[in-house]
Amino acid sequence: MFIAGHPKLNIAMHLHIFWDSGAPEGFQVPVTRTISSLLGIPATVTENHVRVTGFVNGRKQVDANSVLDSIHAYKFRHGITDPVLLVVNHDLFGNGHSFVFGLARPQVGAAVVSGARLTNEFYGRAHHDDDLIDRMTKEGAHEVGHLLGLPHCLIHECVMFKPDTLDELDRKKKTFCPECASRLKECLVLSGNENPR
Repeated sequence: MFIAGHPKLNIAMHLHIFWDSGAPEGFQVPVTRTISSLLGIPATVTENHVRVTGFVNGRKQVDANSVLDSIHAYKFRHGITDPVLLVVNHDLFGNGHSFVFGLARPQVGAAVVSGARLTNEFYGRAHHDDDLIDRMTKEGAHEVGHLLGLPHCLIHECVMFKPDTLDELDRKKKTFCPECASRLKECLVLSGNENPR
């Protein structure tokens, strides 16, 4: 288990990152640390204990909404009220899209991100660890941003921009635009994670 924290914040909210056994190994700590720093909330990464459901054999993909149902059920059974991000390596689809990099359900504090389409190898490119860490971090922070109340953003470089392609994801920065940063700060103040200035 690895815990990343922000020294200036209260621990009113905590992000739980569950790393599935099939997800890319060795990236748990840098991804968790960067998401925690970017969002300004403490985060813990642990082995995944959520049952991944929703595999559709004809598509060779997993329905992301079924995974979110499983996370919700797990949270309920274990009394978890903080947000949960599950990192998997199954190719995901959902909400009328042939694939999704990730999906969030803010009303239950559950999100899932897939590493399947975040690797260079999926697109016939040479492997590079830094590319995968960067993409997993941005997509994870994006989905958790939804759990904290942030909508999609029209600014292409903002973490909250919704990418439809890998190139769009790669153009995003690991930062929030000024409007989303302000909204994030408001959300953290309301949750007790940041003192208003």
